[in-house]
Amino acid sequence: MSEIAARIARLGLVLPEPLKVPPGMVLPFPEVNIRGNRAIISGQGPLNPDGTLATPLGRVGEDVTVEDGYHLARLTGLAMLGGLQRSLGDLDRITGWVRIFGMVNSAPDFQRQPMVINGFSELILEIFGPEVGRHARSAVGMAALPMRIAVEIEGEVEFRV
Repeated sequence: MSEIAARIARLGLVLPEPLKVPPGMVLPFPEVNIRGNRAIISGQGPLNPDGTLATPLGRVGEDVTVEDGYHLARLTGLAMLGGLQRSLGDLDRITGWVRIFGMVNSAPDFQRQPMVINGFSELILEIFGPEVGRHARSAVGMAALPMRIAVEIEGEVEFRV
């Protein structure tokens, strides 16, 4: 077992199956786009272990608490790791997290998006450590996100070819 897989297991975490796309929805792009030694990760949402969308759904600050949003951001991180595992074959190949763009489905006056996306950042730092896990990041509010998900995150990593 690789070092990162062992760390994920020790933390009691599970990488989910790929998103079970709702009927009628088509996603004509890969979840991870490999370019040289970089993997660009398409926007991911929070998933349950079976690949279904995690709840609660809706706007943070209205339908979803900050604490629930933080947890959903962690689940989104696990979804990203699942996609990277399927694409790279081994998460130990990741040499650095480059950037993260975190989007929060926000109530009109909600301004705590960074606290929500901290769920993702803290997960990545916990799993990869401060050197490999360090990343540039944005955390912004959106009026809506697909399928009413509360959090969507995209990113980029460098990896050993």
